[in-house]
Amino acid sequence: MAISLSKGQKIDLTKTNPGLSKITVGLGWDTNKYDGGKDFDLDASVFCLNAQGKANSEADFIFYNNTKNANGSILHTGDNRTGEGEGDDEQVKVDLSAIPAETEKIAFCITIHDAAARSQNFGQVSNAFVRIVDETNGAELIRYDLGEDFSIETAVVVGELYRHSGEWKFSAIGSGFQDGLAGLARDYGLATS
Repeated sequence: MAISLSKGQKIDLTKTNPGLSKITVGLGWDTNKYDGGKDFDLDASVFCLNAQGKANSEADFIFYNNTKNANGSILHTGDNRTGEGEGDDEQVKVDLSAIPAETEKIAFCITIHDAAARSQNFGQVSNAFVRIVDETNGAELIRYDLGEDFSIETAVVVGELYRHSGEWKFSAIGSGFQDGLAGLARDYGLATS
């Protein structure tokens, strides 16, 4: 039975699940009825962060065009351009036992592709969630449903895995940004063009 989290809640992941190393982080969403004439394309992305909360390099930004980190311990399984269907829209596979020591935190984000040009925002998105699944048995361990409390945001940090006393924990963040992916990249220490 998955533990359902609320915004701001933190939970042990590896301490309460001894031996857990390979997980799948599933992210999903639906778009509300929208008459703007343009399709929605939401994207999951991951930032590997050091103790200062910054990415060390572009290689620490994982998304559909850079599908894995330097050592392959984090793998984005591909871009879903429509968000159609049930379940996860995009997935990220993580081998917790192989995450480089300098990575203290892994931030999972959802952004709207071309949001400004398409006049789209998270006020038009519903049923967004993140869930963590034990890859060995398919059991859903943690789920965080974001709710509908966004309006003008074009990017959301949905949650973070982070190290604490040698164990991995998960934090339900649910924090929105108006400046899309470029704003996230800047906040995480990467230069944007």
